[in-house]
Amino acid sequence: MFDPLLVLGSRVTRGYPGAMLRSRLDRALDLYCGQQIIVSGRGEAGPMATYLIERGVPAERVVVEPDATSTNENLENAHRLAPDAVLHVVTNDFHVLRTALWAWHLGIAVHLHSARTPWRLMPRNYLREVLATPHSAARIVWRRMQG
Repeated sequence: MFDPLLVLGSRVTRGYPGAMLRSRLDRALDLYCGQQIIVSGRGEAGPMATYLIERGVPAERVVVEPDATSTNENLENAHRLAPDAVLHVVTNDFHVLRTALWAWHLGIAVHLHSARTPWRLMPRNYLREVLATPHSAARIVWRRMQG
């Protein structure tokens, strides 16, 4: 069996995945070939699981991680669920670099898979990432300095 997919959470509106999260879930469906799919995110993992199951993924192949509130927690919590696996992480294109930084820092083996960001959401999210990536890099440096 293949290593698990990990789909990082994003906005859920009225219990249904938003456009960006749907793009991640649809990318996971494209990559799915019978392996486990870990859906991760507080308040997001349940609707993510429902979305995948409604589209044909067997419920026993979906693992819900309902506690993560950040990229690093998504990775840490999923790694605890599958400690010996290479995680196939699905996130949006703008978020790949920051996800790679956290995976490197945490020592978690990953393959990153990019989901296309809906065009209307690109400006806001790319701008946010311009700020979030240096912030994460600074947090990583700080953690490393702390030992």
